[in-house]
Amino acid sequence: MFVNWGVGLQRGFVPLALVPAGKNRPAQAPGNKAYQSEGNGINSFLPYLHNMQFKLQLLLVFCLGTTLSLTAQTAEEINRDAMAALAAYDTPGFAVGVIKDGKVVLSAGFGTRTDGKEEAVDGATLFAIASNSKAFISTSLTKLHVEGKLDLDEPVQTYLPYFQLYDPYVSSHTTVRDLLCHRVGLGTFSGDAIWYKSEKSAEEIIRQIRHLPQAYEWRAGYGYTNLMFITAGEVIRSVTGQSWAEYVRSNFFGPLGMSRSQTSVKPLAEMGNVATPHVTHRGNQPLRMAPWEASGAAGGIISSTDDMLKWLNAQLQEGTVAGKEIFPEKVLDQTFKVHNFSGGKLSFSSIGLGWFIYEREGKAVVTHGGGYDGMYSRVIMIPELELGIVVLSNSMTGLSSALGSRIRDLALGIDDIDWLTDATDREDKGRASWQEKFTAPKASRVMDTKPTVGVDDMVGTYADPLFGKFEVVRTGERQLELHFDRSPSLNATLSHWHYDTWKLEWHEPHAWFDFGTVQFLKDNRQQVSGLRFDVPNDDIFFEELEGVRE
Repeated sequence: MFVNWGVGLQRGFVPLALVPAGKNRPAQAPGNKAYQSEGNGINSFLPYLHNMQFKLQLLLVFCLGTTLSLTAQTAEEINRDAMAALAAYDTPGFAVGVIKDGKVVLSAGFGTRTDGKEEAVDGATLFAIASNSKAFISTSLTKLHVEGKLDLDEPVQTYLPYFQLYDPYVSSHTTVRDLLCHRVGLGTFSGDAIWYKSEKSAEEIIRQIRHLPQAYEWRAGYGYTNLMFITAGEVIRSVTGQSWAEYVRSNFFGPLGMSRSQTSVKPLAEMGNVATPHVTHRGNQPLRMAPWEASGAAGGIISSTDDMLKWLNAQLQEGTVAGKEIFPEKVLDQTFKVHNFSGGKLSFSSIGLGWFIYEREGKAVVTHGGGYDGMYSRVIMIPELELGIVVLSNSMTGLSSALGSRIRDLALGIDDIDWLTDATDREDKGRASWQEKFTAPKASRVMDTKPTVGVDDMVGTYADPLFGKFEVVRTGERQLELHFDRSPSLNATLSHWHYDTWKLEWHEPHAWFDFGTVQFLKDNRQQVSGLRFDVPNDDIFFEELEGVRE
């Protein structure tokens, strides 16, 4: 993805890491809901020390060569780049917000809220910001830490006694801080099938985490995990008596005047000017807003560029806006500090608490992406320049990251005339790569085969310790359906594929996956013993679910 560095960006010395070019996964593919990478960086280590005096000097001098500072970059120029991106990407619409030195440079919309309709997007249009919600959670917990109401370095079990991971020692020693920087030993996106479109409560989801396998050594690796932020949300409840949503609304939305922002999709039915999600690779198929209720702490906030600029300004102003403290200044000593790294030799990223941090042209860049069903977003800040950028889109493309990076680079004096061509080339390659995921499974189909077990033998209940129960039910003479317990939105009709494998005909469209099959397994006595899933995608790992016949 990108590279990163950081440590108290305006306090003491800051170590610098290296930022490799390239992408972690293609942003335009319907995968990678946590972030879509920047695709820009440097490829060498640079020693860098920086303090407050040096910061003031650097505000006056950018880089050598072509310089085009944001102060010279007018709203019209950003508008022009945005219009070019709208034309180049297969996206219905998006909104862009830029704030510099506490003043809004731009908050505007482009395109339409719903494909094929005349519904103008503007700065007040609501989009799901998905994993950009994580910074609200990390800021909440760190605020409570600074206020002495919890300790980030206390074990999670101090606040949630039922919390368990794959190992007793790890379970009892994992701290609240560990939850926020992706280092607990779980693989990236592992276990997301537990919460995706589930009706379970957050506590029920957390209680299932113990069944997930370890992917790397505890505190010695990186795995982006939504489940740990769901857990972090429940820590807020334990400490304050408020849900994470109530705490965020009362401590951030209210004081900052983020009047249209929501912590759930439920109020949207009574609101206007809401963007529609679209599955880009299916001809911009519109979707209903997916309910991420129990998993909201990992990505449930709905907001606009107008409101998000208020949030970014609070971060850039170190917690105090117009003389009013939103959170203590010391919060950023923790959230903007490097806690973890990902990647390999000369190609890695650094992770703060709820943020990714990297270096670009000698400046620290703090960022995060968001991927929601049918919507991608990107937030970028350069604290040293008091610059904040947010791009919210109603498509699953790399537009938000590409345009955000373009505005970032212009502020740093980099004017890459090929930025859009390069970005759309990556888009095309990523889309082709996505389609290839289905080539082999579909090509392997053996025609004119029959099941070796009868329909009645397949009907029944199957249990998986990680997910819960699956029910295979008969709905016609030879018609079967697979029901996902507590996740009815995942239900599917089964159509014969080959042998004892059946295709999943989903009852509703899903953003992260489409084609999929389930195989009925047999024991040595030729009796149906379980289920095995094959649903190619990058995010919801059905292969982690192993239903055993009850």
